Amino acid sequence: EVQLVESGGGLVQPGGSLKLSCAASGFNVDDYVVGWFRQAPGKEREGMSCIASDGTTHYEDSVKGRFTISSNIAKNMVYLQMNSLKPEDTAVYYCAVEAINSDRCDVRGDEYDYWGQGTQVTVSS
Repeated sequence: EVQLVESGGGLVQPGGSLKLSCAASGFNVDDYVVGWFRQAPGKEREGMSCIASDGTTHYEDSVKGRFTISSNIAKNMVYLQMNSLKPEDTAVYYCAVEAINSDRCDVRGDEYDYWGQGTQVTVSS
C-alpha cells in the first residue's frame, strides 16, 4: 500500500527557512515521480516542484531559486528545502506520487495517484 507522510511544517518568520520531509512507503522513491504541492485557504492547489525517477527535477516559477527538492533513496524520503520564505508561502503542503517510472515530471496535479495528509506552513512575523 502506497503511503506518504509529510512532516517539518511550522511557523517561521519571513525570510526564514524550513525543510519539509515526505516519508514514502509501499514504493521506492527512485521508481516513481514525487511532487510537492500546496494549498492556501480559499485558493486552488498549486504545484511547486517534482523529482523524476532518475533524479531530474522541475520547479514552477513561483518557487524557482528559493525551494530545492531532493531525495534520499536509502531512507526512501523526499525533501523540500524552502528558503527566503514569504507570507504568501503560507499553506498546507502536500507530497504526492505519480506511479510511473519517468525521466521527466511536472506538477499539474491531476496525474498524481497518491497524496499525503499535508503539513501546515505558516510564514508570519
